[in-house]
Formats: sequence, C-alpha cells, structure tokens
Amino acid sequence: MSLKKMFRGESTKAVHPITFMFLYLPFGIFNGYTSVTLGFLLTKAGVPLSGVASIVALPYLPNILKFLWAPLVDTTLTVKKWYHIANIGTAAGILATSVVPLNSSFLPVLMAVVLLTALANTNIAMTTEILIAQDVPEEEKGRAGGWLQAGNLGGFGVGGGAGIWLAERLSAPWMSGAIIALISLLCGLGLLFLKEPEPFKREENYLKTVGILLKDIWILIKSRAGFLALVLCFLPIGSGAASSLWSSISGNWNASPDAVALAVGVVGGVASAVGCLVGGWICDRMDRKKAYILFGLLEGAVAIMMAISPRTQLMFVIWTSIYAVTVGFAYAGFSAFVLEAIGRMGAATKYNVFAALSNIPIYFMIFVDEWAHGKWSSTGLLIAEAVMPVLGAALFISVFVLSRMKPAAVREV
Repeated sequence: MSLKKMFRGESTKAVHPITFMFLYLPFGIFNGYTSVTLGFLLTKAGVPLSGVASIVALPYLPNILKFLWAPLVDTTLTVKKWYHIANIGTAAGILATSVVPLNSSFLPVLMAVVLLTALANTNIAMTTEILIAQDVPEEEKGRAGGWLQAGNLGGFGVGGGAGIWLAERLSAPWMSGAIIALISLLCGLGLLFLKEPEPFKREENYLKTVGILLKDIWILIKSRAGFLALVLCFLPIGSGAASSLWSSISGNWNASPDAVALAVGVVGGVASAVGCLVGGWICDRMDRKKAYILFGLLEGAVAIMMAISPRTQLMFVIWTSIYAVTVGFAYAGFSAFVLEAIGRMGAATKYNVFAALSNIPIYFMIFVDEWAHGKWSSTGLLIAEAVMPVLGAALFISVFVLSRMKPAAVREV
C-alpha cells in the first residue's frame, strides 16, 4: 500500500486488530486518568472518599446516556471526522483537569471539566466500534473485541499509572496532564491504516434516517439473542468497579505511591490487556454469553482471595494485578457478545444501547463498594465485589430459562 493511499484512508486490505486497540486507547486513558490519578491526588489532598467517588463515578453518566447522541455519529459527518473531534476534546479535557486545584473547594469546577470531557470522550468509543463492526468478519469478533478492550483497559492503566508516576515526579501538575493528553492525540494515527466505513443509509429527511436506524434497533432488541444480550449488559456480573477505587483504598495495604502506580498502572494495564486478548480468544471458541458470565464469577473469586490475604503491599500488587486479568476477560466477553448481536450497520447506536446499559451496573457498583467500605472497610468492599456477580449470574440464568419456556414472549427474528 502506498503512503498516499494510506494517508487518504483508501486501503482495502484488512488490518490487524491491534489498530483498534490504539484507536480505543484515548477512551481508556481518560477514564484511567480520572479514576486513578485524580482519585489518588484528591485523596492525598485530604478530600474524603465520598468526594473522590463523585469524581470517579462521573464519567459513567455520559456513558450511560451516550446512546442518545450515538445516532449523530452514525448518520452525520464521517467516522474519521467524529473521531478527531472527540480525541481533541479528550486531550483538552485531560490537560484542563491538571490545571484545576485539587481540593474540596474546587470540586464543582473539576466535576464540570470531567463531565464535559467525558461527553467528548464517548465518541472515541462510538467511532472505533463502527470501524470494528464493519472491518472484522463474524468468526473473529471475539478476537477483535479482545483487542478493542485491551485498548480500553490498557489505556486505563496508562492514564492511571503513568499519570500518578508523572504527577509524583514533575514540578508542575499541568506537565503530567500535558504528556497524557499528547499520548491520547497520537493514538489517532491509527486511522491512517483504515478506510472510511460505509455510511448508514441516509435519507434527505434526517428524521427519517434516524427512524430507520431506530427501527433496526427495535428489531434487534425483539430478537431472543438481542434481548438476552440486553439483559446481560444490565447485570453486575463483570463490572470491574473496584479498579476505580484501588488507589483510594491502597492505604489499607500500606502501599506506597510507586506501588500503586505499578499495580494499577504498568502492571495492571498489561495484565488487563493480556486478559482481554486471552478472553477474546476464548470467546471465539465457546458461547460468548456463557464466557462473559464465567469471567465475572472469576472476578468475584479473586476479590474473595484478596479479602482473606494479608494486608501487605506485595499482596496489593499481586491481587490487583490478577483482578485486572479477570476484568480483561470480562470486558472482552462483553464486546464479543455485543458485536455478535449488532451486525454491521448502525454500529455506534446499536453497540451503545448495550454499552450504556452496561455502565449502569459499573456506576451502581462504585457506590455499592463505597457503601460496603464505609460499613466494613476494605473487606466489605471486596465481599460486595464477590457477591454481586453471583446474584447477576443467577438472574441471567433465570431469564434465559424463562425465555426458552415462553418463546412467544421474546420473538426470534
């Protein structure tokens, strides 16, 4: 392929799915920087856990509601233009958060910056999902979903671990934000290796175009496969919510800032990325919904083992790293069963109907974990992480059995 064609995005050759990992990295980087780096720095500045949780949980709100503006990405501009707009907004927001003073007085300002950046950041996910839905054959959706989530969770580790490491060593807070923002911008180079996707069918009347898209979504949800996927997204099975609070509770294990940066940053990012790739490989070799449930139960088992282990820095690094692997499994499983369900066209809206629901249990679990921590310290938090996947799996199995007993209630199309 010539350089001229590459820069125009005219390549017709299928690219390695690692490209999608790089494109998805800014989505994870922002969430990691917000959850881990800001969470750590706010805790260090004396902000109570309730205030930290409000910042950590805030990016999930746009991710819950992003299906509302996903049709714009499917039906206006081009996918690559939307990606560049989102990536520039994400980088600018990361830089802005490093300028706002980190104390209780400025929490409202910080919340506003985080919320606006999160709104832009959602479009990183949507555009990459369109690209992967159209470029990857059906039998490789599990593998591709693994690479996609490797970018998500690997980026979380970069934004979190590298963010803490840089913030602890650089003289001015904005420097770490500027470096993380630059890394996010460079990830957009992955677009050079992909052609512009086929656009969704567009009518002269925009509302008619949206109507066609919504009809496709309704047909998907009415199918048994779509309905079961929707239910599975709503349950707290593989949320990985504790990852957002590790830096805030690391003191219970006497973990140093460097150990936290290592555990939730470099090691955690690599561990979760490996988990994504292995999980994606497994999903191409068994039922993808069953794989997701299995991965969520493994995540809960690791939380129990961490709860009964000694509270030492070494145990903190070991168990958070193993937990990161299981979170990678679960995230790959999620992408695999959703990509399987949605098909090729209208991918941003369809995928994000499911993704929006999947963020509800993550958002909910952060506050469940915070509540359990307030009641029973870190042990309570970890037990909550173990109990909820079991309850979620039991609920899904019940729905699955009922859907087989009453096929007329959920019509296959």
